[in-house]
Amino acid sequence: MRNSGDLFIGLMSGSSLDGIDAVLVRLPETEPPELLACHRRPLPADLRQAMDALTRPGENELARLAAADVRMGRELAAAVRELLAQNDIDAATVQAIGSHGQTLRHWPGGETPTSLQIGDPNLIAERTGITTVADFRRRDMAAGGQGAPLVPAFHAAVFRHPVESRAILNLGGIANLTLLPADPAAPVQGFDSGPGNALMDAWIARHQNRPHDAEGRWAASGRVHADLLAALLADPYFGAPPPKSTGRDHFHLDWAARQWPKLDALPPADVMATFLELTAVSIRDALLAHAPDAGRLLICGGGVHNARLLQRLQALLPDLPVESTARHGLAPDWVEAVAFAWLARQALAGRPGNLPSVTGAGRAVILGTIHPA
Repeated sequence: MRNSGDLFIGLMSGSSLDGIDAVLVRLPETEPPELLACHRRPLPADLRQAMDALTRPGENELARLAAADVRMGRELAAAVRELLAQNDIDAATVQAIGSHGQTLRHWPGGETPTSLQIGDPNLIAERTGITTVADFRRRDMAAGGQGAPLVPAFHAAVFRHPVESRAILNLGGIANLTLLPADPAAPVQGFDSGPGNALMDAWIARHQNRPHDAEGRWAASGRVHADLLAALLADPYFGAPPPKSTGRDHFHLDWAARQWPKLDALPPADVMATFLELTAVSIRDALLAHAPDAGRLLICGGGVHNARLLQRLQALLPDLPVESTARHGLAPDWVEAVAFAWLARQALAGRPGNLPSVTGAGRAVILGTIHPA
């Protein structure tokens, strides 16, 4: 280790609900981030089911929420301890943990905008002995923003190019885009385009009891149902202008069934093919509407492993190179976890972590609450 003073840990549990990503990162002030170690901790099936149920209204929510918050906090702390043990790292050398937590509800509109992430950071700090920064979204919302997406500030720091305008696509359960103009004076934009893997993961779990469609093979075996696709794309979210953000509490299988009541009467493989096409088309439409001059699309997140989805994106965007972020210095599976380590550093340094041009906040603010070791 050259300098332990710039070591941070990032924790990410995304909208796919498939596990915790933990990374150890060196974050020098004047150099790109250096990913030193990474670890993935699967979530217990019953906890995944409990959190998935909490994304929608139900009975006894308060008690179920409190229990899930504690259990998720323990899982996040365990992921950190495993990462440290596997790499023989002393917790005392780590400056802070940035924990995104698990989003259950995201309500950026109305009279009481809020966003709920669980995974008690008090437990993380207590069980690891490392200062923990969490609850990143609500300060941006207090300043009038959407509270999401928050990773574009990190994307701009790492992937912005002085000659080429770029778009960064994170393919998690929800798909979000960051638009990075080459002109340094032009503002960065970013927003959630709609579902990423969420509908596909839920559909294959229902029909084949698998967590995801490996390489998109099942989707590739079906045919896109044009009328179903049109019904899904008719949701007003897709046509709404940025700033905008969404979550699994909006895009889920019950939502799809409301758009197309005879969903279960269709061949399951055709529904899967249509869900994949929905993701690809909504991303294509968002890029053409808001970043027509983008010279490159860089992809990160779990969806980067869905070969069929990437093929459809390239076919729908024939003049736009579609590449993994790995070709630009950061492995795609760990980008978001690294981003929350970076946001923790921003918080400890007293620097803003949001971009008002992305979230719609009235001003740049310091994000996160700090839980000392």
